[in-house]
Amino acid sequence: MTAHILIVEDESGIRELLQDAFTKQGFTVTTARNAQAARASVENDLPDLAIVDWMMPQVSGVELIKQWRREERTRELPVIMLTARGTEEDTITGLDAGADDYIGKPFSTRELMARVNAMLRRTVDKREVLSYGTLSVDIDAHSVTVDNAELHLGQTEYRLLVFFLSQPNRVFSRTQLLDHVWGINHDVEERTIDVHILRLRKSLRDHQMDHIIDTVRGAGYRLAPAKTAK
Repeated sequence: MTAHILIVEDESGIRELLQDAFTKQGFTVTTARNAQAARASVENDLPDLAIVDWMMPQVSGVELIKQWRREERTRELPVIMLTARGTEEDTITGLDAGADDYIGKPFSTRELMARVNAMLRRTVDKREVLSYGTLSVDIDAHSVTVDNAELHLGQTEYRLLVFFLSQPNRVFSRTQLLDHVWGINHDVEERTIDVHILRLRKSLRDHQMDHIIDTVRGAGYRLAPAKTAK
């Protein structure tokens, strides 16, 4: 599967240079010129790795990474930070914000490529598969299967399913689901949860798996205990 790289860089020359270099190496590349565009891109399609510039207008790369680390969907997204700030203190600040690696400008494209490949290898080594009966979610491949047949879900339904599978035997209120799946800075009404739960169940119903999401009256939703699976 081709790795998907998100490049977040406000300087068009560097952005285009990196896009061209990674595309030539067979990567799928998405670019964003600021933090707002990067957040919108990740909401639509979670990349395998992000390369983020520190010095961007309005919202810096450091702040963007902090935002991602606070949200369930992007908490584990591998991030390499690019910056012209090269002091030891700056390096520590970037890593403390949640960056996984750090490379200074000007940089060697070959070195950056090597670091990306190394980080992707480490990510594959930690590949995670969540299962429930015959249903399986491959986090790295971003795929869902039931009896080896692929199940197509919307982004929000996918995130809900992954969250439930990773938190078995716990009941979550609508507010908790909004905070964990949409992020603490969400601007979404609680009833939106019910709509997405219905969509998730509808998709699961086609594979006789809609029973795995329980409604707990007066409390919220949970992953049905395995012993109750039909």
